[in-house]
Amino acid sequence: MIKIPVFYAIITNIADSVSGSRPGARVEDYGEYIKRMTNLEKAAQSFKGVKNAFAISAGREVRVIVEPSSISDAEALRLAHEIAAKIEKEQTYAGQVKVTVIREVRATGIAK
Repeated sequence: MIKIPVFYAIITNIADSVSGSRPGARVEDYGEYIKRMTNLEKAAQSFKGVKNAFAISAGREVRVIVEPSSISDAEALRLAHEIAAKIEKEQTYAGQVKVTVIREVRATGIAK
C-alpha cells in the first residue's frame, strides 16, 4: 500500500474546490437554469426606461438596453447600481452578476 502524505491530500481537496467553483462545473437542472435566467431578466425589466434585458454567460452578466430619450447618462449609471442591488437582494446565484446598461443614440444625416 502506498502512503500519500497529508500535504497532497490537502492540495487535492483545494484544487477540487477551485475547479468546482468555476462557471459550468457543476451539473444544474435545466429547468432551474431557465428560471434563474428569466428571473434575472425580469428583475432588470422591472425598472422604468428599460427597453430590453438579456441574461448571458450562464447568468453571470445582465445586459440592459434602455430608451435613450428617457434615461440620461447619469441615470444609466444609477440604474446599473439599482438593478445590481435588486438582484443581490432578491435572488440567489453563485459568484457575481455583472450588470451593463447600454444607452445608445444614433444620429444619421444624408447629403445629396
